[in-house]
Amino acid sequence: MKALKYIVVGFVFGIVLTKSEAVSWYRIYEMFLFQSFHMYGIIMVAVVTGVIGIQIIKRRNIKDIKGLPIEIITKEAGSTRFWVGGIFFGLGWALVGSCPGPIFILLGAGFLPIILVLFGALFGTFLYGLMKNKLPH
Repeated sequence: MKALKYIVVGFVFGIVLTKSEAVSWYRIYEMFLFQSFHMYGIIMVAVVTGVIGIQIIKRRNIKDIKGLPIEIITKEAGSTRFWVGGIFFGLGWALVGSCPGPIFILLGAGFLPIILVLFGALFGTFLYGLMKNKLPH
């Protein structure tokens, strides 16, 4: 019963992403060709919402679901690893036409070729797990 609320939120999130066309390969293609503001607008709304949410958590000392204080650790200043990771993520996103969240939405919508993308994402995560101790962090 506890997991039901997460499933409901996942379904609602999937519906919102689908209706806003954020899972549309064409919209993602337009974004990477700088032909449309649509996806940039969605991303900016997500960033602003995240910033506001973090500020509310910090200023009101909001607790997590277990009643423990939420600790937001200060990140180090930008570095090469963020640029390299961002470039790999962006290249994968541009080549496939989907970032990790919409993979599951597209699969649920019946686009079965996305199984290959899901396999690639899981395989890439597995490879990172094998190599993370050898990579500069």
